[in-house]
Amino acid sequence: MKNVKDEVYAALLKVTDNVSDVYPKDWADFPAIQYVEEDNSVVERTGNKEDKAKVRYRIDIWHNQSTSAATLAVDEAMAALGLVRTGCADTPDPSGLKHKQMRYEGIIDMYSDYVYWNN
Repeated sequence: MKNVKDEVYAALLKVTDNVSDVYPKDWADFPAIQYVEEDNSVVERTGNKEDKAKVRYRIDIWHNQSTSAATLAVDEAMAALGLVRTGCADTPDPSGLKHKQMRYEGIIDMYSDYVYWNN
């Protein structure tokens, strides 16, 4: 397993400083972004060594007006890490805020720090 949460966090900070891996605490500063690592699992193993790992992240964006600009910025930031968007949807939110949920996946080569998409 390779931890890439720090890289995801740093990339999202380029979009907004209101980023958290827990439920957002500051609802006065928009956009608010939450990211969650949903999967970090072995894809390929040689002997007892992990060669490749799959990662999947869910990124939630909240805004009081529109999530469009933040969505495009998040997509660009994640693509720069080598992660591919596998889903993007508006999510109903009882608070009345605009809420976009996105998912990104990638395969990590454990020996080169290279992230790539592999079907």
